[in-house]
Amino acid sequence: MGGCFSKPKPVEVKIEVVIPEKERSKEEMSPNGKASPLIYKVNGTARHYHLEEHPIASNPYHNPKDVVEASVCHVKDLENGQMREVDLGCGKALLIKESGEFHAVGHKCPHYGAPLVKGVLSRGRVRCPWHGACFSISTGDIEDFPGLDSLPRFQVKIEKEKVYIRASKQALQTQRRTKMMAKCISLSNYNLSSTNVLIIGAGAAGLVCAETLRQEGFSDRIVMCTMDRHLPYDRPKLSKSMDSHPEQIALRPKEFFCTYDIEVLTEMQVAAVDVKSKIAVFKDGFKMEYNKLLIATGNTPKTLSCKGKEMENVFNIRTPEDANRVVKLATSKNVVIVGASFLGMEVAAYLAERAHSVSLVELEHVPFKKFFGERVGRAVMKMFENNRVKFYMQTEVSELREQEGKLKEVVLKSGKVLRADVCVVGVGAVPATGFLKQSGINIDSKGFIVVNKMMQTNIPGVFAAGDAVTFPLALRNNKKVNVPHWQMAHMHGHGEGFDDVVIQGDLDELKFVAFYTKSDEVVAVASMNYDPIVSKVAEVLAAGRTIRKRDVELFVRHGKYVRFGVLSVLDVRG
Repeated sequence: MGGCFSKPKPVEVKIEVVIPEKERSKEEMSPNGKASPLIYKVNGTARHYHLEEHPIASNPYHNPKDVVEASVCHVKDLENGQMREVDLGCGKALLIKESGEFHAVGHKCPHYGAPLVKGVLSRGRVRCPWHGACFSISTGDIEDFPGLDSLPRFQVKIEKEKVYIRASKQALQTQRRTKMMAKCISLSNYNLSSTNVLIIGAGAAGLVCAETLRQEGFSDRIVMCTMDRHLPYDRPKLSKSMDSHPEQIALRPKEFFCTYDIEVLTEMQVAAVDVKSKIAVFKDGFKMEYNKLLIATGNTPKTLSCKGKEMENVFNIRTPEDANRVVKLATSKNVVIVGASFLGMEVAAYLAERAHSVSLVELEHVPFKKFFGERVGRAVMKMFENNRVKFYMQTEVSELREQEGKLKEVVLKSGKVLRADVCVVGVGAVPATGFLKQSGINIDSKGFIVVNKMMQTNIPGVFAAGDAVTFPLALRNNKKVNVPHWQMAHMHGHGEGFDDVVIQGDLDELKFVAFYTKSDEVVAVASMNYDPIVSKVAEVLAAGRTIRKRDVELFVRHGKYVRFGVLSVLDVRG
């Protein structure tokens, strides 16, 4: 997968990672499937929990004043397989016709607000044109990540060959729907130092776990703990929207956690885990017993190893406070970014119009060469250079110099000296698993937690997910893999890299699609200003079909493909 560049130009680079439906169903629990009984042991007693089923009522709108109904088109205005964004006066909806039936759902993807009318309609679902989230057109349920919420579904009726949509005004305005969840039976019955489920880490993986348990009817105690001072937030936005406040990028509001009895312990760092006693020991000495444990601690950013690395105004962007501070200090000042990573490039893009100068230092000779190939990397580099970002390639930082205790200059190994009021470091990350070294939990030589296809570690009752794990991928003969990406925190997938790139479109105009192939098979795709081509490819691959190198031009032109094969995806490990 790629990243969004909010500046210097409103374009997007992305790679779609998809697993075939037949394989996915074997290895993971559907985030929105029909609830089934779960069995958990609490204090030695087995309990069964069921999510109450609520059939859709004939009139789901309790307040008539909150309802709007409007004629949106003639029945012949839409052909099968077509979508249209329609205005109901107080908000918009996405009208869809498939197999002779009309459906109406929210028109924006709940993830980042992409217009779904520009997405891909296939097999009863619509796929987001930006990041690939999928939604059922009949229920609005989310069927593929990223994202947490489903789409609102609206009533459609046909009268005198006109199509009418009846919708809640509130749903039209929010454009999202949270799936029904269970609640804890009684928190008052629990000891504060014990929980049924303990989740270490409050990122996407941890939150998805907590929400899925509640969605599946689990009604015992769930505790999440995080080193952050904030409730779970969208960390990738720290480099995309650097002046955002924590509440603006929160994954869920405070009221959500209260409503569904998901407890979050902030500013609480786990120092060790005793798997025999099932106890997590916190840095401040507090201990918590658990029945089941999920470790979803993610990564820790790498730091520089040169002289002056710990001086003031040198940042690893890890929190909203970090990002806000960088923006404040960088405005009309000189910024040096070390590392042409996704974070580094996104920070450069965001600060290009705010800072006096932006310099980017990178060891490789082209940004993103490993991820996107040299040709695409050069096109991206040129775009940034045209927007006042200066690159210093094939060199490293040898020293950070200060004046009166603050950063003044960045000295490169090439001998070049850069003026710098602020330095942002984006040189990769390592798994945040150091606290597990004496736990007995299996960790590989790189620090990743080793899990099986059910995300279980070698210790019964201990699971792990997200950036910090390596997991077996059936498509690669159960080879252990790691893909540190936001979408992987929701669902897991991987590939083996690429040996050739087929470009369609114009790199110079930044309107192109790149097909990454290995042994004549397309394994991934990246695009700029070419929506919804990535989503079209994703639908082909999700159906278990394979696109061959020789058929790329035909696919781009017509979006059709007929051969069958096995899917692989691009290795984007940092």
